[in-house]
Amino acid sequence: MSRTLLITAATALILCFAIFFPSPSHTLRAQEDELTSVQVGSSRIDVHIESGEFAVSHAELLDWVHHAANSVTTYYGRFPVPLLKLFISSSHGRGVGGGKTFGFEDGGRIQIHVGKQTIVAGLAKDWMLTHEMVHLAFPSVADKHHWIEEGLATYVEPIARVRAHYFDLAEMWFEVVRDLPQGLPASGDEGLDHTHTWGRTYWGGALYCMLADIQIHKLTQNTKGLDDALRGILNAGGDIRYNWDLEKALDVGDKATGVAVLRPLYDKMKNQPYPVDLDAMWKELGVARTDDTVRFIDSAPLAATLRAITNGAPTGPAANTHALSTPPIILGRNSRPQAAQLSPPKLEE
Repeated sequence: MSRTLLITAATALILCFAIFFPSPSHTLRAQEDELTSVQVGSSRIDVHIESGEFAVSHAELLDWVHHAANSVTTYYGRFPVPLLKLFISSSHGRGVGGGKTFGFEDGGRIQIHVGKQTIVAGLAKDWMLTHEMVHLAFPSVADKHHWIEEGLATYVEPIARVRAHYFDLAEMWFEVVRDLPQGLPASGDEGLDHTHTWGRTYWGGALYCMLADIQIHKLTQNTKGLDDALRGILNAGGDIRYNWDLEKALDVGDKATGVAVLRPLYDKMKNQPYPVDLDAMWKELGVARTDDTVRFIDSAPLAATLRAITNGAPTGPAANTHALSTPPIILGRNSRPQAAQLSPPKLEE
């Protein structure tokens, strides 16, 4: 028998074996890159699913993308940029990681990895893609202000997912109460613009956002919040494609709410520690944590403010019907605290 015939026969035998004795693995392999365009209002997301192995189908990956985009749209009233190029790659293990966001002339670009063992339930719990998409909705600022970029994404992401009904509100507040102390100034702190540790960058920035959100609500009798300021910045052209001075962005945000909060608070926190009594703040808002539980106290002085921060304006694009009266037992995600020793580069979770 010739060499060619031997190869042909061997190939046929292998094919028969593959048909009648399939691999026990349920992993799906993409033999080549797949591009799918998703329309989100007037914006388009080009989803590039790169070749590799995934335990989930491409349709399930697209559902995950849709949920993240819907969360960001719910919070901001629209998707932040006209075009997003999203590149999804497979990686070892389980979970979502390696998110990076960039701006370019026509919109934004996100690169993110999905572990080849990640199942649908893992995608449903993911926060990182929403975090990366929030980056699209704020202008690029100087490196020393990296805390505002990561702080906003850290603070806005869980609220946006709650408003879009993809995340439990009690779990969200449990995690915020648990993790926000990482943003408090430590000994030797020189303010947000000069202290570039992981905790001060991510959770120090989130602390600034939380304080600003509370103050805006207090001064406007809960008719405006940080989301109104951020929509004002976005609608004035302040998205990731453009470089702005931070002071300009904060002034635009204050103009959108009609109260001076963002700029004065920045002046207090940029060059000095600015300690915050978090226990007193949670007591005033009516959030009580015991071990792995959280409950809401409706009689607290700022209980209405907590509801407004969670739900958004009653008549605005972010309005929903969540209530704060049911206190389930919650165990939060641990990915951020575990990463506390990392010093990630700009716009990378």
